[in-house]
Amino acid sequence: MMKYFHRQVQLWGEETQQNLQSKRIAIIGSGGLGSSLAFALGASGIGEIHMVDFDEVSLHNIHRQIAFKTGDEGKNKAQINAQIIEQRCPFTKAIAHDCDFAGWAAKNIEVDLIIDATDNLPTRGEINTYAKEKNLPWVYGSVEAFHGQVCFIDESSFSDAFKIIQKTPAGIAAPIVMHIASLQANLALRFLAGLSVKKDMLYYLYFNDEGELITQKFTLPK
Repeated sequence: MMKYFHRQVQLWGEETQQNLQSKRIAIIGSGGLGSSLAFALGASGIGEIHMVDFDEVSLHNIHRQIAFKTGDEGKNKAQINAQIIEQRCPFTKAIAHDCDFAGWAAKNIEVDLIIDATDNLPTRGEINTYAKEKNLPWVYGSVEAFHGQVCFIDESSFSDAFKIIQKTPAGIAAPIVMHIASLQANLALRFLAGLSVKKDMLYYLYFNDEGELITQKFTLPK
C-alpha cells in the first residue's frame, strides 16, 4: 500500500497514511462537484467513500462532470463514480446510494465527514440540520458562472448564514467546478489526515471585470 501512496507518504508519513484507511466520508451529489471530488479523494487512501445521488447522466452533464463519457446517458451517477473509485484505488471501498440526501440520512450510516456536492440550497439546509444532529463537520461548496464558494462548517450554521431559497443557477463551465471541488477536497483531506483546517471561514472566489481572480474571506456566525 505504501508504494501506491508513495508521494503522500513523503508528505505526512506512513502512520497518517495508514490512519486514513479508518476514515469514512459521504459525498452528497455525484455530478459536477461530486465527480471531481471522487477523483481527488478516491485515490487518497480514505477507507470508505459513500457516493449519494438519485440522478442519471444526461448529455448536457458530460462537458463538466468528469466521471462521465458519451454512452453513459441514463446511468446512475453515484454508481459510475463508485465504480471509478474502486477501479483506481484497491484500498478504498466505494458505496453507491441511488437516492437523495434524505434517503441516505435515513440509513444512519456513520461517517467522519460529509462533503456537499449538491446544486441547491434546500438540500444544503438538510445537510446542515443532519450534521448538527450528528455533531459532524461538513464541507460546503457551490459554483455558478465563473465564481464559487467553499467553507469547512463546524460550529457555524449554514441555515443561519444563508437564506434558503429555490434558485435557478446561471450557466457554468467545467474549470470552476473542478477548482472549487479541489479546494473542498484539500480541506477534507487535511481534516481527515489530522492537519490544521480553518473552520467556519467562507472563501468566495470570483473574476472581476478585469479578469482578475479575487478571493474574499468571511467568518460565518456561530
